[in-house]
Amino acid sequence: MNRKQKKILIFFICFYLTAFFIFNWDDTSWFFNYKIMSGLLYDFFTPYKSAGVYSVAPVFSNYPQNNNAKNNNANEPVKFIYSDKTNILEIPAINISAPIFFSETTDKKVLAKELNKGVVVYPGSVLPGENGLTVVLGHSSPPNWPRARYDWVFNDLNNLSFRDEIFFILNNKKYTYQVIKKEIIEKGQKINSNGLTNYENMIVLISCWPPGKDWKRVVIYAELNF
Repeated sequence: MNRKQKKILIFFICFYLTAFFIFNWDDTSWFFNYKIMSGLLYDFFTPYKSAGVYSVAPVFSNYPQNNNAKNNNANEPVKFIYSDKTNILEIPAINISAPIFFSETTDKKVLAKELNKGVVVYPGSVLPGENGLTVVLGHSSPPNWPRARYDWVFNDLNNLSFRDEIFFILNNKKYTYQVIKKEIIEKGQKINSNGLTNYENMIVLISCWPPGKDWKRVVIYAELNF
């Protein structure tokens, strides 16, 4: 290959890479953020067993999971208030406001992309007011990680206290939950609702623990406040 051919090849490679980053900017812009890159290097050299930032989907146990479930107390309407917002999860105690997405698959790669846009309601969860658990997944990130996308959203779950409020706003209806329990479980361990089945509807928030490490899971249980 002569010098002219090399220059042409280099030109096309540069052109291709430039076009790739431009057309995929939402997925590649982090590459040019020095804070994120330095955070990745820091994360790589930390002594934890794993440095993944994606939450892994939970396995349900001992609680009904059915999107078509009906409230046993059909004569007692679920209490909610009107909101001008829609599909938003808010937790004032830890300053969270994030879009809610309903995933249609348990594929980890798809879930990871959806988690970049907000928090994700895991398939098989019930809607507010229905019997069962509404399971919501969210990213967490290492200390000092820049707030790019929503990879930080559940960093402070473990700071929640008993009776802290969680607002689940769906289709302009604002449902209020109050924290009743939190725990740290092993990766892959089932969510155990034993002792919690007196509550007809609960929201369960899940993220990696410690923040940004694919090691264990922090789980927050909150009951619907009627």
